[in-house]
Amino acid sequence: MSAPVICLAGPTAAGKSATTLAIAQRWPIEIIAMDSATIYRGMDIGTAKPSSEERALVPHHLLDIRDPAESYSAADFHVDATRLIQDIRSRGKLPLLSGGTMLYYKALREGLNALPPADPAIRMQIDQEAAQIGWPGLHRQLAGYDPETARRLAPNDSQRLQRAIEIYRSSGRSMSSWLQDAPARRDDTLSFVTVSLEPSDRLALHARIALRYRRMIEDGLLDEVRALHDRGDLHVGLPSIRCVGYRQLWDHLEGRISLEQAIEQATAATRQLAKRQLTWLRSQPEREVVDCLSGTAAEEVLRRVAEHWGQTPYGV
Repeated sequence: MSAPVICLAGPTAAGKSATTLAIAQRWPIEIIAMDSATIYRGMDIGTAKPSSEERALVPHHLLDIRDPAESYSAADFHVDATRLIQDIRSRGKLPLLSGGTMLYYKALREGLNALPPADPAIRMQIDQEAAQIGWPGLHRQLAGYDPETARRLAPNDSQRLQRAIEIYRSSGRSMSSWLQDAPARRDDTLSFVTVSLEPSDRLALHARIALRYRRMIEDGLLDEVRALHDRGDLHVGLPSIRCVGYRQLWDHLEGRISLEQAIEQATAATRQLAKRQLTWLRSQPEREVVDCLSGTAAEEVLRRVAEHWGQTPYGV
């Protein structure tokens, strides 16, 4: 029987990247990045993308696979990750999922619903309306025609609100109706284990998030965003530019806020992202939790991985 696919999950700034490298020193792994931001070329600093040295130590997949003008969906990840798992195993290696985009993991582990495709024109229209009345205003509108979905979504969850509204406007049917009529399809040949790096002290994680973003600014993140802005073909309606830490600097470059305001807003948005990631993870009772703030977090993760993979690879 094949070894389970291990997913090293956790909120942003939990130390997933460093821990994956520790795992690579003990097992012959290849990493499948489970991240909706590191897929984009030219977005390296703000996504904390693995360095060229780290990529030389262990193969990483699904990095730099899209131009920032392009989109990438959970359905795309499902197809790509499923193929990669089989390819990696065929080479006698162990696939390791690592990242914080839990929607991708949900799609891979639980299967996909048959939903209408994305419509860039409708998305742009929704973004323009959000700029005028705010996402809470659009959330109230959604509650009028899809109360079930509105109850599940936070008033400022722009990405998921946009998708729910887009589905309704493109098809005339609510997202909840689509989900009811088109149940998810999953691959029963794959088994998964979730090892989750989570903080015992959320305020300590917040401090780590603030420090990391300041370091990104020092490392040239503003210049990275400026290069994207100067292209002329990118805009805030794109998923790439809406990435946390990029959207706020984009607003600064367009003169709407100061640099210090952008840093403060980006840090706050990153904290909110971490909160959403933790909320999703805590809804998964079977996950194996490791305190990411512990000085022995990496060693504890290695112990958990060994329980599933053994000291040496087997059945890959």
